[in-house]
Amino acid sequence: MQILSNSIQISHILLKEALNTAKVIVDATAGNGNDTLFLAQNAQPDAKIYAFDIQAEALYNAKEKMKNSCMRTDIKVNFIQASHDEVQTYIENNLDLVIFNLGYLPGGNHAITTKSETTLKALQIMLDKLNVHGHIAVVVYPGHEEGLKESQLIKDFASSLAKKYFTVGWYQMINHNNNTPALCWIEKVGE
Repeated sequence: MQILSNSIQISHILLKEALNTAKVIVDATAGNGNDTLFLAQNAQPDAKIYAFDIQAEALYNAKEKMKNSCMRTDIKVNFIQASHDEVQTYIENNLDLVIFNLGYLPGGNHAITTKSETTLKALQIMLDKLNVHGHIAVVVYPGHEEGLKESQLIKDFASSLAKKYFTVGWYQMINHNNNTPALCWIEKVGE
């Protein structure tokens, strides 16, 4: 049995199941490419994956991770240097699966971080574009100032979603420190 000691591990277990049927997939924060690689390794052959990041360094790192991995050749990832709140500019189709892994680029400039305003805007856009039975995973990092703000705003926003249309879970290790990362898992259940 796998030990679930952090929010990313939990998100990957939930994502793996959702990837069985997902056709249009978005990594809203490509970062160093860990989630992008996970999505590509577990997606169906006919899936389309889009990886967004505002930093050229992040997209370079993600592309290198893909090149240096045992990447399947039947999955193409579209890397897009843009903010995740610009998704409608790049993707016309509705979405089946989205992951946000918020905060700053590990190993990069910690002053460049996701911002609650654009993240909430992107989350609303992606919820509107999400197919019924589609999922959104949002991993938040309340251990830094912007991350704490972002975490609380996302938790408040997600908890206000109408249960007629969405099911929302919030997963966080409660016996760790107060600022441990958390996962917000959203499933669209109705139109």
